[in-house]
Amino acid sequence: MIKLIVFLPLLGAIIAGLGNRAIGNTVAKAVTTGLLFVSCALSWPIFLGFMAGGQTAFVEPVLTFIRSGDMAVDWALRVDALTAVMLVVVTTVSALVHLYSWGYMAEDDSQPRFFAYLSLFTFAMLMLVTADNLVQMFFGWEGVGLASYLLIGFWYKKPSANAAAIKAFVVNRVGDFGFSLGIFGTFLVFGTVSIPAILEAAPSMAGSTIGFLGNRIDTMTLLCILLFIGAMGKSAQLGLHTWLPDAMEGPTPVSALIHAATMVTAGVFMVCRLSPMFETSDTALAIVTFVGAATALFAATVGLVQNDIKRVIAYSTCSQLGYMFVAAGVGAYGAAMFHLFTHAFFKALLFLGAGSVIHAMHHEQDMRFYGALRKEIPFTFWMMTIGTLAITGVGIYGVFGFAGFYSKDAIIEAAFASSSPVGGFAFAITVFAALLTSFYSWRLVFLTFFGKARWAGSEHIQHAVHGDHHDHPSDEHAGDDPHAHDAAAHQVKTGTAGYHPHESPLTMLVPLGTLAVGAVLAGFVFHGIFIDAEEGAAFWQGSVAFDTHLMHAMHEVPMWVKLSATAAMLLGLFIAWAMYIRSKDAPSRLAAQFDQLYRFLLNKWYFDELYGFLFVRPAMALGRIFWTRGDEGTIDRFGPNGIAALATGGNRLLGRFQTGYLYTYALVMLLGLAAAATWAMTR
Repeated sequence: MIKLIVFLPLLGAIIAGLGNRAIGNTVAKAVTTGLLFVSCALSWPIFLGFMAGGQTAFVEPVLTFIRSGDMAVDWALRVDALTAVMLVVVTTVSALVHLYSWGYMAEDDSQPRFFAYLSLFTFAMLMLVTADNLVQMFFGWEGVGLASYLLIGFWYKKPSANAAAIKAFVVNRVGDFGFSLGIFGTFLVFGTVSIPAILEAAPSMAGSTIGFLGNRIDTMTLLCILLFIGAMGKSAQLGLHTWLPDAMEGPTPVSALIHAATMVTAGVFMVCRLSPMFETSDTALAIVTFVGAATALFAATVGLVQNDIKRVIAYSTCSQLGYMFVAAGVGAYGAAMFHLFTHAFFKALLFLGAGSVIHAMHHEQDMRFYGALRKEIPFTFWMMTIGTLAITGVGIYGVFGFAGFYSKDAIIEAAFASSSPVGGFAFAITVFAALLTSFYSWRLVFLTFFGKARWAGSEHIQHAVHGDHHDHPSDEHAGDDPHAHDAAAHQVKTGTAGYHPHESPLTMLVPLGTLAVGAVLAGFVFHGIFIDAEEGAAFWQGSVAFDTHLMHAMHEVPMWVKLSATAAMLLGLFIAWAMYIRSKDAPSRLAAQFDQLYRFLLNKWYFDELYGFLFVRPAMALGRIFWTRGDEGTIDRFGPNGIAALATGGNRLLGRFQTGYLYTYALVMLLGLAAAATWAMTR
């Protein structure tokens, strides 16, 4: 069964990719989507079996892969509770994204190629989460990197999409370099790349040292930090996060698949899979916690001022990944995987809901040109509202809550209850980030679905364009709204004038409804196996370092700690309502009053500019030197260009003797004979 789950998406990718236009759009879509739903249907029984206690961990051999000296790598599929969680996450979201893409990509000319890329990505991700050794994990790790490059740059005729794809690929290579060094070091220390063997031997290496860059460093700290650098790149943590928002240049289904539930969670999965290694180093865990908390804060602050609907959700993803690393850093690996699990549902719902809005708005992504859409696309509105309720953590303690209410609150409580030296810092940051999350999430809802309509077909914009003030004497008419004129000008400039919002087709709405069920019930139904001390210990059964003492302590924190996230959520909701519903000029006044801070956040803390100054410009300058002075000035000058110039000059010189006159040839022959005779006599 596990082989079918993993290799059916690969089969679909091969059929759609090689068949392409020859088999047509419908066949390619039907084959890839059908095979993904089969994989999904086979994955859920495995997960439910672990949940019920009737399923045990097993390894399914595939083939002998590498034999080189002392290194033996067999291709095998490892299935335990951790794998089971990732199987349902990956296959469920991927299957729904495939179905959603039927409607979203209906007008695209390269649908077979798109669906082949989706299935290829899914196969690589499944190879990663079923890996029984680090080499196989690295294969899947690089596979999802390749597939993400292809998907982000799918519209390759669009320069910004090409640039985003290259940026994602290069930034991930930086993280992957650290990951590969971690794998090399792990093999050097343990003499194997087998994950079970490494995890079994890890405690015995605690306290040992290893030589690195001329110094003696704690062995496990070094290995864990190198491995975590790989996780930082793949999961877009602070410093290696810059590729994530730019990746929104790809089609929206790509955003949902890569940035909601699969690729960006690979780093979290890897840290949880290798949790016994990380447990041997308090320093490494502290670094994981600090980076996670810093990322949660950074991304939440940037999300406050973004106007592109997809970029708001992208920075939200970055922030929520920070929460997951905070949980892993304080030792609450069950809580980290719980948030990964619930996040998959509500974040995919938000991304696909945003895609439905973009589809309705003729591919307009700027929220400043939305407004009043709840009556035009009511189903999408309710789905986005459910996703927002889930991500902000709405719920009543001890009664019921949406998915994020259980998982995000569990991380906050675990940070407070942990004995980690940075646990208190992480607790404060995650509560504050919860407030920011609530603000920018409800800001998105209010700008998109409430207020005045700011799209071309709306009566509001028409009055702004034609200046019809007499029919609307109240101060609510369009002529008094300067934003209406801006919206009209923007739509004329971008060629989006004249459309009217419309609800998406059924193939897009069914995945939204399915994900909404997960966003509502995933936390309530499954929280026991992830964060309950007894149920969790039985479920995980050694697949992660599950700390029952921390789980007990987490549930016994003071009530004010339990209610802190809810209070932060309510405060964020109130501020968003006050600024975007009650007093709509407040955001512009606030931005003008704190202009420097606003620009700092709007420019994403100037990370791109900083990296451009430190790395991109010097690299380009060095490249120009090698190009002009090395390639052109030396190699070409004395190589092909020099030889060509010598041949051309020689041809011109010899060509002067080819005059066509008989007396010229006779003179040359006479001179030659005279020279030969002179040479003979002198000899």
